[in-house]
Amino acid sequence: MTNILKSDEEWKKLLDDESFRVTRKSGTERPFSGKYWDFNKDGIYKCICCGEPLFQSDTKFDAGCGWPSFFIPLSKDSINEFSDNSFGMTRTEVKCSKCDAHLGHVFNDGPKPTGLRYCINSASLDFEQN
Repeated sequence: MTNILKSDEEWKKLLDDESFRVTRKSGTERPFSGKYWDFNKDGIYKCICCGEPLFQSDTKFDAGCGWPSFFIPLSKDSINEFSDNSFGMTRTEVKCSKCDAHLGHVFNDGPKPTGLRYCINSASLDFEQN
């Protein structure tokens, strides 16, 4: 359930242009352009909008797609999944459960043990190092 509701004007004051476009307008950053696609420190990836913990670094893997990829969220309660039929494709959109920020999409082509690939925009993430 979404807990944080803000107007676009309020979000624009808190986020840079790219993070606003991605998280609040369901945008996508260019592959291989985000700060976390080739980032390998130990810690927790959080929602850039509200700070909700989303993914643990030990679940991150190199999918070769140009976006940070994870095989499982930190908690199923931290994300919501929605059917996304935009651009003539059927995908599953992933949003932060606390503030409804668009994070990316989840696909069924990830590694074991889940077989999932949470393909997440760097612009939707913040990182807290252990």
